[in-house]
Amino acid sequence: MEYSIDKAIEILEQTPKTITSFLENLSDEWILSDEGENTWRAFDVVGHLVHGEKTDWIPRLNIVLSSDDSKIFEPFDRFAQFEDSKGKSLLDLLHEFSELRRQNLNYLKTISFSKADFNLKAMHPELGEVTLKNLLATWVAHDLGHIAQIARVMAKQYKTEVGPWLAYIPILNK
Repeated sequence: MEYSIDKAIEILEQTPKTITSFLENLSDEWILSDEGENTWRAFDVVGHLVHGEKTDWIPRLNIVLSSDDSKIFEPFDRFAQFEDSKGKSLLDLLHEFSELRRQNLNYLKTISFSKADFNLKAMHPELGEVTLKNLLATWVAHDLGHIAQIARVMAKQYKTEVGPWLAYIPILNK
């Protein structure tokens, strides 16, 4: 599928509702379980999404659209949620994510993008040159990846319980 801002917004608007609907009334066993050492829990993923709404997508979009000669992204701390989420409940994080996403999409919708804007470039600290289209398409794929991650982490809690059906459930074998 070719990138489209309208198609992107369809997914970006649904992500907070999808994750909230999936997680909001679950026990801690579901939201605080992981896949083993150095893996994330559903709680951590939501915290990561909150951090991204604050420091990643819109700040980087503004860098790309700026008239500055030096368009260099600040490094993104992919593990900031472990500090930022301390003392917060899952419901706190879900609410914060929903509110930040609403604000960010409202801002995004105020921008009149030209076709040429999507080809504007900036420098990512690890990946090098990227376009605005790359950034915005990544925002969508990032959401979908983390929705899948939450489902995978939760599914794996029953990996040993499914018995012989393990062979038929691919999410448990990734």
